[in-house]
Amino acid sequence: MKKIITIFLLSFSAGTALHAQQMYVQTHSDKIAVTPAIEKKLLNDIAQGKAYLVDVRTPEEYNLKHLKYAANINIKSADFADQVKKLDKNKQVYLYCHSGNRSGRAADSLQTLGYHLSYNIGALDSLTKAGFPVQ
Repeated sequence: MKKIITIFLLSFSAGTALHAQQMYVQTHSDKIAVTPAIEKKLLNDIAQGKAYLVDVRTPEEYNLKHLKYAANINIKSADFADQVKKLDKNKQVYLYCHSGNRSGRAADSLQTLGYHLSYNIGALDSLTKAGFPVQ
């Protein structure tokens, strides 16, 4: 009887762990790793107006340092949704911030607003180290 209970508990634990892992993957599916090849295409698309690069930090943070071609739409602003609605839903939207947290929340917000081509590309420092030009 103890073996049956032990097997049941192990099976239950494994199922719970698997579910937690799946939730993690689903929750973080919008964050993409920027490889040199992706960076080149992304910058080319943004420069040609085929995609948007959006810095979701505050205007003060943006004015200190931001990526070339980036527009500033502050996620903490009361008019964030109104500003986002000015973007074409058929174009890709690449979002970044200081650490990747605010851009992750922004990606979720954009998905809710119908922007299904929005991507969290992470932290400003990581992007500049990867070779993105700054202003």
